[in-house]
Amino acid sequence: MSNFINALSRVMAWFGCLVLVLIALTSVISIIGRALSGFGLGPIPGDFELVEIGTALAIFCFLPWAHLRRAHASVDLLSNVLSSRTTKAVEFLADLLMLACWAVLTWRMGVGMMDYQANGEVSFVLQIPVWWGYAASFPFAVMGCLVYLWRIALDVGCVATVEPSPRILQSGVH
Repeated sequence: MSNFINALSRVMAWFGCLVLVLIALTSVISIIGRALSGFGLGPIPGDFELVEIGTALAIFCFLPWAHLRRAHASVDLLSNVLSSRTTKAVEFLADLLMLACWAVLTWRMGVGMMDYQANGEVSFVLQIPVWWGYAASFPFAVMGCLVYLWRIALDVGCVATVEPSPRILQSGVH
């Protein structure tokens, strides 16, 4: 199961990376189009709507991997003076809080998605249903809950830790 969780969160992060690249390309193409409007070009219609949806999707893809790897920004002011046991307890509480926040966020996103679907609201420029953005991110939010729950299971020692295998392509000699 540990390999599955690691692989799932890594694939989600790579997918988020792809989405982020597409967002960047959309922005660059739109800016170039605006700059060359005198030559008959123009911005991509609804570019900001696409960037909004894509940014949310990328965040929901990145955060579980970051949390699993303990790569979130943290303040280590007290960790040097706290005992190892106390530091682990603080990490456990932080993981528990993160799971609670993520679960509430996922729940409310699901409720919001159903509300937007029921009322038929659409975006201003592209006229796409607003709930589509929620629907794109929702499965990744649910998978994120699984990853956050797994992190807690690792904290309390319910499951064995299996680190992902090192990548073949590293800097240096191959």
